Amino acid sequence: MILPLLCACTSRPTGVLQPVAANASASQVEMLVATTRAKSNSPGEMFSGERARAANYADITVSIPPAKVRKVGDVAWPRRLPPNPATDFATLKAEKVDRHAAEQWLSSHVRKTSDGSVLVFIHGFNNQFDDAVFRFAQIVHDSGAHSVPVLATWPSRGKLLDYGYDRESTNYTRNAVENLFQYLARDTEVKEVSILAHSMGNWLALESLRQMAIRNGGLPAKFKNVMLASPDVDVDVFGSQIVDMGKQRPHFTLFVSRDDRALALSRRVWGNVPRLGAINPDQSPYQEELEANKVTVIDLTKLKEGDSLHHTKFAESPEIVQLIGKRLSDGQTLTDNRLGLGDDIVVATTGAAQTVGTAAGLIVSAPIAIVDQNTRQNYRHYAETLVASGSESKPPMAKSRCETGSQAEAKNCNR
Repeated sequence: MILPLLCACTSRPTGVLQPVAANASASQVEMLVATTRAKSNSPGEMFSGERARAANYADITVSIPPAKVRKVGDVAWPRRLPPNPATDFATLKAEKVDRHAAEQWLSSHVRKTSDGSVLVFIHGFNNQFDDAVFRFAQIVHDSGAHSVPVLATWPSRGKLLDYGYDRESTNYTRNAVENLFQYLARDTEVKEVSILAHSMGNWLALESLRQMAIRNGGLPAKFKNVMLASPDVDVDVFGSQIVDMGKQRPHFTLFVSRDDRALALSRRVWGNVPRLGAINPDQSPYQEELEANKVTVIDLTKLKEGDSLHHTKFAESPEIVQLIGKRLSDGQTLTDNRLGLGDDIVVATTGAAQTVGTAAGLIVSAPIAIVDQNTRQNYRHYAETLVASGSESKPPMAKSRCETGSQAEAKNCNR
């Protein structure tokens, strides 16, 4: 069933990080990249999904087309190369730099801000390097946040069946992300640090903060906010992680959705222990534990926008992304909206950016049988894996995956 679909599909271009000339009508997002990905020799790729022995750095500028030509909630991937900045996401600058140059970049950009704030983004499962770059650029642009963007990207192969490799890559990257946090803590020009992590990236964020707290005897006061979007984290493990961080810790905002199908699958994989991003925050013992740890909860269950797996509502809802941007810009605490999002959030985000980033849904480990336009390039890998195993039929996990609902949006399943 899958092979005919493969033949009917065309992949999006690779090598999209090859720089092109700017367009006057497009916006620009400059970001610093810190990564444990290995360098790639392929033009326009920069970094692969394999693991480097030491951290690498890059200075990247992404061009974002005007809202009138871009569908709200989408990264406008180019259909052909070179991309057209008037209609596509495009790369204007992509330079690998050493650590000293990265530190200079950070200092110069922090000095340009009004509050010395930095936003660190940690992506999730199944992200190739260009996925992470373009997604973060869109979140920064569409949220209207004025913080200096720092992308912490770890070695994800961007393949559906490499869930285990990706998970171990987050463990491999813990020291590097802690080192990044330690540098931000030491830099006197950085006045405030916020962290936004999605799904599997939450494990990396929490473990790095935990290590830092244990090593330093606590976390620095400048680490103000940690936003946990659909965290694929064992709920019991999260409880121990936050305790290990000590009494002085950032303000945690947790985005949950009880209809998150991706996390329902992850729960099966990890021994039927609830995943943090899918709990009912009004149910015991979660309600008491969250209140005791002063964790603000944004319950997105009633929000109908988002991918078919209900895993990326935080990024696909204009109101939520704008609320994040307003929080970062104005220093306000995110509102607890467990009882519904509706007019309260719309009012809260008035005047913020009117567009929104989309991260597509995620797949934990099962194959997918329906091809979405942004997922096509992974399906040949999947088909080859089936052939290598001697069967084109779906394994048991794939059956349970189908039972949960629509199969979709795997390539950008930013878990």
